[in-house]
Amino acid sequence: MNKCLTVLLALCLLTSCHKKAREHPPVTVEVINRMTPVKDQGKSQTCWVYAMLAAIETEHIERGDSVNLSAAYVEYMLQNEKDAPESKRGMGVTCINLIQKYGLCGYDAYRKMDADIAPPKQVFMLGAVYTPHEFARSVCAPDEYIALTSNDDEPYNQLIDVNTADNWEHNRFWNIPMDSLVAKTERAVRHRHGVCWESKGHAMAIVGLGRDTQNRRYFIMKNSWGDDDADHGLVYMTYERFQKETLAVEMTQEAYGPLTYSASK
Repeated sequence: MNKCLTVLLALCLLTSCHKKAREHPPVTVEVINRMTPVKDQGKSQTCWVYAMLAAIETEHIERGDSVNLSAAYVEYMLQNEKDAPESKRGMGVTCINLIQKYGLCGYDAYRKMDADIAPPKQVFMLGAVYTPHEFARSVCAPDEYIALTSNDDEPYNQLIDVNTADNWEHNRFWNIPMDSLVAKTERAVRHRHGVCWESKGHAMAIVGLGRDTQNRRYFIMKNSWGDDDADHGLVYMTYERFQKETLAVEMTQEAYGPLTYSASK
């Protein structure tokens, strides 16, 4: 066999094995919330859309209101935002703002973003017909979600700007200590709420909790890179990694509970 071809095949096998390999010890699942099937964002930089919509989906499925939402619709509408970066990156709260502004539709109605094919102007769901704006309000009411962060260089229990290029809208986040953010996130998941998690480089929906044989605790996250891996599209993140990497978290006001002070401060 050609030597270059042999090397290429070896690299392909190594890459394939790496993709399928688990990077964590066996985890006992304590909580796993219901979710829609894992999706694949492909080469897009819109993990923040997939993560936020996945959190909304879990929120509604746990309420008994099953929805499967179109990330492609949000991607299409993002083209209308003159301040959006060419990379199409953003944050979970960006996704919420876009669906409040432009509406939303179901996944089956618009599965893949096509700049030459506009999304549908009517949404058919459970025998009813909605406009995209009406449908958006039915799955994500105005001010239903709160955006959280933890920055010990800024005052806690106040709204602050998160200094990242992905926050090109300059949305403001409720700043709380990291221990509180971990506790609030765990509580939300245990109470069957959908949660969107973000680092500086990626975003996923949190759908469960678990522990390994060494009693280390994990957040179980729904990724958007397809399900062709050993964990079928789920990611097991230790609490320690969560504390180091978390940039922001979005959850409903109900999931968070009463704010310590007025959000207007």
